[in-house]
Amino acid sequence: MKKNTVPEPQADQLVPVDQQLCFALYSASLAMTKMYKPRLDALGLTYPQYLVMLSLWEQDTQTVSQIGERLYLDSGTLSPLLKRLEAAGLIRRERATADERRVQVALTDAGRALKTRALGLPQHALRASGCTLGELTELTARLHALRRRLAESPTETAVQARAA
Repeated sequence: MKKNTVPEPQADQLVPVDQQLCFALYSASLAMTKMYKPRLDALGLTYPQYLVMLSLWEQDTQTVSQIGERLYLDSGTLSPLLKRLEAAGLIRRERATADERRVQVALTDAGRALKTRALGLPQHALRASGCTLGELTELTARLHALRRRLAESPTETAVQARAA
């Protein structure tokens, strides 16, 4: 049985958009966000806010930099997002007493209570995907490995060095 394979891209030819890994990842991300949207709207959260809340539900009281590193978000993206979560009464931000340059983020009682309402979201995503739990676990692991390899690639390292 022959596997469907994508031909090796030639340097002098464009690869069709539907065969591009970047497009497959991008369009899958859009579909995932669209699937989550009505459920997150009911919680009063955007998808990036949901990710911050997930991180805090796993480990309450983290620094802004810890959250940013965990979610691959820079401070320019994260700061306004945290301000909106604070205005909604779900988190509080405080300067660390040991080092006032660091800002700690902690859940409020309302933020902790919201966790109960969000518990069904992963199961909904599993059902919507049409995959088994094993398939999604494997896909997730492969995507994490891909992200790690891309971040560690010599090209990415060189781009980051030039930007610095």
